[in-house]
Amino acid sequence: MPELPEVETVRSGLVKLLPGKIIASVNFDWPKGFPNAQTDVDVFMIGASIKDVRRRAKVLLIDLSTSYTLVCHLKMTGQFVFRGGEEFGAGHPNDSLIGVLPDKSTRVIIEFSDGTHLYFNDQRKFGWMRLMPSVQVPELDFFKKVGPEPLSDDFTSKDFIQRLQRRKNTSIKAALLDQTVIAGVGNIYADESLWGAKIHPATKVTNVSDAKLKLLYSELRYVLGLAIEKGGSTNKNYVNAEGKRGSYMDFARVFRRENQPCPRCGTIIEKSRVAGRGTHTCPTCQSLRITK
Repeated sequence: MPELPEVETVRSGLVKLLPGKIIASVNFDWPKGFPNAQTDVDVFMIGASIKDVRRRAKVLLIDLSTSYTLVCHLKMTGQFVFRGGEEFGAGHPNDSLIGVLPDKSTRVIIEFSDGTHLYFNDQRKFGWMRLMPSVQVPELDFFKKVGPEPLSDDFTSKDFIQRLQRRKNTSIKAALLDQTVIAGVGNIYADESLWGAKIHPATKVTNVSDAKLKLLYSELRYVLGLAIEKGGSTNKNYVNAEGKRGSYMDFARVFRRENQPCPRCGTIIEKSRVAGRGTHTCPTCQSLRITK
């Protein structure tokens, strides 16, 4: 599933392309992926212009001039790809992971008045685009429960430590993955930041010192920032708004590096299961005994 950096990369691409564009038509082939009444689409979407593209946690928010918002979740295999003239990867066809669109994975097609298109592709059919009044978006259960943005300027190391310590009897990785504790962190960047802070993912939060948690705060912000800079971590489904790959995995220190040497100490990286997820650790740098 795309994590914060991947969704932020899609957002930053779309916000350069979509604002000001007027929606001319909408077509979809999977009602669960576009669960909206046709009357609402006709009144609040067709003819509306796009004002902004925002992100909260792993959710994209496309604001319309009608004071309605498209709340969009990519889930496991969702993609947003914009195509139209010079703005789509001009001169770089080999960088694209997407072929001719629409294809068999295309669930929603938004056509704009200038002839450009936004495609929502989703092979697994778990993603969705929900149209609703903008004022109601903060009242969705998810937004009421989700934790703070880890890269927000006002999210301090003190806030980070306090929120993690609410889950003091769980593993530190489970706490990082809990979206009610911190927004947007998933498996890749949990492993990467824990390696950076020399904390074993299975360590209980209560057994990690404040000094180590402060280091983890810095490492998490570092890896998330680097991942955004590199366009996210490409897997077989993720692409940015122009259909291109992200390059963070070229810089990963531990994730998917099992059976390779740790870049810090040379010990062979191991893969295990923590918090129900495949987990990558260095058995030397991240010993369960090292928590102080």
